[in-house]
Amino acid sequence: MRLFAPDAHRAAYRTFVSPAGLDETLTSLLADPAVLQTPGAWTRESVTPSDAFGLSGDYNRWQVAVLYGSRRPVVARGPRSEQGQLESWTLVSPYPDISLQRLEPGTLIIVLRIPSADTP
Repeated sequence: MRLFAPDAHRAAYRTFVSPAGLDETLTSLLADPAVLQTPGAWTRESVTPSDAFGLSGDYNRWQVAVLYGSRRPVVARGPRSEQGQLESWTLVSPYPDISLQRLEPGTLIIVLRIPSADTP
């Protein structure tokens, strides 16, 4: 699902899919001690597809908007830190399949690894 990552930073992104819905995935994730519980983080919200996936990826925005129709993806975002490596996590459910032809019932997990300040 790299089609949602901007070309210039694709190496910093990883994607995973959970067959579980967003609530179950979020509950499991929040049990991880590396997850940071900052104010406003990990709050579920219904957003437009462009808010869920951003505007810088290679995906066809019109096709994704049509795919969702009047339905909105539910998103939760928050930080995670392990061994000094900060990550920004985005959970989206339902999510488009790779061909952008149907919505999948599980949860798409998009992870952006944020380089540390001392990384050149």
